[in-house]
Amino acid sequence: MKTVRWGIIGCGNVTEVKSGPAFQRIDNSSLTAVMRRDGEKAEDYARRHGVPKWYGKAEALIHDHEVDAVYIATPPSSHKEYTLMAAEAGKPVYVEKPMADRTEACAEMVEICEKHGVPLFVAYYRRSLPRFLKVKELLDHGAIGDVRFVSIQQTQRLTEKDEQGNWPWRVMPETSGAGLIYDVGAHTLDLFDFLLGPLKDVKGTACNLADVYPAEDTVSGTWRFESGAVGTGVWNFSSYKHEDNNRIVGSKGEIQFSTFDDKPVKLITEKGEEEFTIEHPKHIQQPHIESIVHELTGKGTCPSTGGAALRTNRVMDQLLKDYY
Repeated sequence: MKTVRWGIIGCGNVTEVKSGPAFQRIDNSSLTAVMRRDGEKAEDYARRHGVPKWYGKAEALIHDHEVDAVYIATPPSSHKEYTLMAAEAGKPVYVEKPMADRTEACAEMVEICEKHGVPLFVAYYRRSLPRFLKVKELLDHGAIGDVRFVSIQQTQRLTEKDEQGNWPWRVMPETSGAGLIYDVGAHTLDLFDFLLGPLKDVKGTACNLADVYPAEDTVSGTWRFESGAVGTGVWNFSSYKHEDNNRIVGSKGEIQFSTFDDKPVKLITEKGEEEFTIEHPKHIQQPHIESIVHELTGKGTCPSTGGAALRTNRVMDQLLKDYY
């Protein structure tokens, strides 16, 4: 492709700032069409964002000859359906994370895209953000020596019902696949796959301590990396406060950083502490989408593929194995 004309399926909140505008701000990329089942909302989005076309059905957008690639930003339970439709139409797919609500669905998505010869990308966009690329640079240059262990600790206050008295889809397993580990924890798990390689020998425990919504609210786990380093993680989504801390400890020092909080990356060694303050872009998915455009136009590669995202789903499956 010389240029990539995008279509969005599911132009909801995540596309308002995080992703949608980025398609129009990248060289050799444009946003041609958007779709929501509520056609009036699709039309409203299109008018506000300067998008030429809007649809109320996914099929119409996918088969639009002026749409070259499809971004799927719906809840996870529909990711496989729309991915298969786009792949069968011969169009590259960019799908929101988690890749799907079930690992089996992820595997089918990879298989069908390979069958039709179309690339499959996933919105684990932290792999492309400069802040986390700095963490990878420090690791690759041996700033902390050989990695010994990793620890993840993430807590949030309890999710509340919406104005209609319903639980958000993110804590309803029939739509999301699980609880907030799928929506929030997935980012950190995928990021460590990127930083240190695949997670192996994963063991986990999940439970519902607050017992207010159907999904689990607490998950803990252990694993190993191919290097031999070990990892531990705890996620609690019914805590009294918000906390987001990651540590990578090596033979010569450690790196501390947050997955979501706007904090500097901290390098700690015997020589002292050094902080790296690296701002995220306004449209946080823009560097990631740019990497996809570069791959589709033959100028580079995207670091988040269907195969990598499938690994992250398998890790989450192991952590939740005894709960579902």
